[in-house]
Amino acid sequence: MESKSPICLVSSCLAGLCTRYDGQRQESHTCMDQLKGVIWLPVCPEQLGGLPTPREAADISGGDGYDVLAGKARVMTKSGTDLTEAFIRGAQQVLFIALSQNIDRAYLKARSPSCGLSGSIGVTAALLRLNQINVTEF
Repeated sequence: MESKSPICLVSSCLAGLCTRYDGQRQESHTCMDQLKGVIWLPVCPEQLGGLPTPREAADISGGDGYDVLAGKARVMTKSGTDLTEAFIRGAQQVLFIALSQNIDRAYLKARSPSCGLSGSIGVTAALLRLNQINVTEF
């Protein structure tokens, strides 16, 4: 039986797909260099949660991603639209992909209310970490 190469998740925007909130490309060459020779699946939690691209910028209000998952904080746009349910749904979809493919590593976008780690951890990053999936941000 041949051994399979490990698969990892990567934020679609880091891979150069136009999934950022503003619909622009912002590929991370550093991230993609680290993924050379690795099988990876691009994911965008916000799109998987049902949000369009482009979309209004959003941020976590009242805590961090762990707090959003616990119902203690919300994800809000600058104009006051509550996107909490879409962010949670997208995080759950990413987790489903990871678990169904035995993925234990994700490379996610920094400074994102979904994917970020630094400062305030994002909703998806928090859910993946709660499920023992290693998360690195770029």
